[in-house]
Amino acid sequence: MTRGTAGVDVPDVDEGAAELELRGVDKIYRGRSGAQTQALQDISLSVRPGEFISLVGRSGCGKTTLLRILAGLVSPSSGEVLTGGRALWQGGRRDLAASARFGLVFQDANLFPWFSVEDNIALPLKLRGVAKRARRARAADLCELVGLTGFEKSLPRELSGGMRQRAAIARALSYDPSILLMDEPFGALDALTRDRMNLELQKISVVTGATVVFVTHSITEAVFLADRVVLLSPRPGRIRSVTRVEFARPRSLDVESEPGFQDVVRTLRHQLDEEGG
Repeated sequence: MTRGTAGVDVPDVDEGAAELELRGVDKIYRGRSGAQTQALQDISLSVRPGEFISLVGRSGCGKTTLLRILAGLVSPSSGEVLTGGRALWQGGRRDLAASARFGLVFQDANLFPWFSVEDNIALPLKLRGVAKRARRARAADLCELVGLTGFEKSLPRELSGGMRQRAAIARALSYDPSILLMDEPFGALDALTRDRMNLELQKISVVTGATVVFVTHSITEAVFLADRVVLLSPRPGRIRSVTRVEFARPRSLDVESEPGFQDVVRTLRHQLDEEGG
């Protein structure tokens, strides 16, 4: 079921083939003593091409674990992850062709300090054997897309936090992934920079057409960015609700003052409070 802006549950509708699909995904961690901790339980979700999904929930609910499973960094204990109808995990092993569809952005930009902006952006292409001239051209195009034109030769230490994250996003987009996975990429930024980055990310998602799964602790940010907001329960993480956000994208910051927007944020906060913790 999906909860709309009016707070009413409505059935999920299949509006075309899924770009990304989770079917009954569980994750259990086993400690050295043999004790088990279930991080995720029965996660099932279908994401359409070009859709923007935000994941929210209390600390420890499994948001990052879920994103790492999607990224092919952690294998699920059970269940399936499909991208374009192809299994990401097969017998505990990652399908490299399927995982190549993903671009990753974390809270820390993780830029190489001795590389320029353009060299950081082009690094994934270099590792794939792309010719230098093509790498430079792609880096220039991406610098323009993320607002870093003129800073191509700069080193990471010469950039602000927001600019470093722009470079990290450009690097993730360098090989044209169809799915962008983002784990609190703006969590360490000040409020004004975070607002600017949210506006930039909207533009990037619209221009590239990439499917985005975005982890955040901020409900307002989640609602501002997403087509749907997925709320996870405390451990073991389960899908508590899926809320559709009925505002056309890209959105201006003014949308946050609209009653419908505030209703969605309020409903999600109440659901989060009901989970306790």
